[in-house]
Amino acid sequence: MESMSPFAFITLVTLLAGAGGTGLGGLVGALFKSESNRTISLLLAFAGGVMTAMVCFDLLAEAVEASETLMEHGVFLVIAAIALGVAVVYGLNYAIDRHTRKEVPHTAGAEHPATHDAPDELIHADHLNEHIREGGSRASLVIAGIVMACAIALHNIPEGMTIGASFAISDNLMLGTGMIMAVLIGLHNIPEGMAVAVPLISGGMGRVKATLLTAACGLPTLLGAWLGFWLGDIGPAGLCASLGFASGAMLYVVFGEILPEAYLLCRSKAPAFAVMIGIGLGMVMIFL
Repeated sequence: MESMSPFAFITLVTLLAGAGGTGLGGLVGALFKSESNRTISLLLAFAGGVMTAMVCFDLLAEAVEASETLMEHGVFLVIAAIALGVAVVYGLNYAIDRHTRKEVPHTAGAEHPATHDAPDELIHADHLNEHIREGGSRASLVIAGIVMACAIALHNIPEGMTIGASFAISDNLMLGTGMIMAVLIGLHNIPEGMAVAVPLISGGMGRVKATLLTAACGLPTLLGAWLGFWLGDIGPAGLCASLGFASGAMLYVVFGEILPEAYLLCRSKAPAFAVMIGIGLGMVMIFL
């Protein structure tokens, strides 16, 4: 590790967090095809809390500091970058929702709420399941699988940017914010990988192939990590833009995806306490 270049180290860590996390989830789904919803819910909520603390008390603080060297009241520049990160991820999610909603009877009816009310809807697994139930052609199943893979990639690219931007401000690659974010995102990807592999296997796909395809869904994390690290390494302007955009994207993923999934999996107050514990632990890791 000591002789490895920072770029190679970040690439390896991101591969483990992205493809490794989703692949591990796919392997668990292939072997057991069942899981404890309560355990996964608390894990997601806890990881979401730690991510929130890291973004709010570390990444954004660094972004504001970098922006102040460029202009007075640079906080508005950071806010603009955050808004852009939220808008990009939300816009891409909205585009996929609009395309898939009409093809799934459960979500197409007028009685269905505007927000998601099942975990499968958050990653569009219901879209693939509907094609499988209807015995769709191989072409339609491929298209449905691509749609779901694209939805997962949308999550993984901003997650990768968060890893790359975090490494850009880490003095110690092994013990800094970047490594912490990589571990948390890897944990978050495990239940996501399980949710992808199970419907694929239920549809008749081989377990090995389903696991490999699930791992491949995590590869776009690399693109985000490279972009986040490159922007953060080119100067204060790039660091401000990288940290701000990654923070906005990550906050949307946490509050628009991770926490809703946690509450849908465990409809109780337990995830709320897990979030608070996560935020507290995140602050301890930052300030101690």
